[in-house]
Amino acid sequence: MSPSGPIDRTVEYVKSALAGEGSGHDWWHVYRVWQTAKRIGEAERADLLIVELAALLHDIADWKAHQGDSTVGAEVARNWLLSLDLDHGLIEHVRQIVADISFKGAGVKQPELSLEGEVVQDADRLDAMGAMGIARAFAYGGARGRLIHDPTVKPMEHHTAESYLKSGGTTINHFHEKLLLLKDRMNTPTGSEIAERRHRFMEEYLRRFHEEWERG
Repeated sequence: MSPSGPIDRTVEYVKSALAGEGSGHDWWHVYRVWQTAKRIGEAERADLLIVELAALLHDIADWKAHQGDSTVGAEVARNWLLSLDLDHGLIEHVRQIVADISFKGAGVKQPELSLEGEVVQDADRLDAMGAMGIARAFAYGGARGRLIHDPTVKPMEHHTAESYLKSGGTTINHFHEKLLLLKDRMNTPTGSEIAERRHRFMEEYLRRFHEEWERG
């Protein structure tokens, strides 16, 4: 089977699986992560077949929608790749990336990643930053019934994935609990360069948000 075969089939599979998803973890999020991962992977000389498959499957069963169980998405990805009759080592590599790349709280230790895992994680985190990240943050907050902002509710540093998952904080707090932390948690030089620009945009957005909140 040529490399384009499993990619094309996986694209159609993920599109179908995520149809109707409204929390910001939809097909177009996956598409952006896929495209960014290819860009970073090429620059960092990663194995692009692994990068592309992992990027396409990274949110196939998001852990936040499965009571914090990060094994669900990894196993769904594994089963799909088994159906494509791919090399066992490649399947295990992709499964491990899907299991390990998610942010689960500022104080939660990050598992060691392969180069390909670092590339996909950077691409996923970049889609949580900048203009796109701002849009997704409010989409996710709305889907979870969260307030936009409450000055009396302060950001938290979550030390367990369970604490992060169960957090009922505001969307503005989410910037401080995750999004503004991502710039300094990028893995690759290419990802870091892109993150700098997106981080500055978020900082300016928050400055304007608080200015309008206080002054009307």
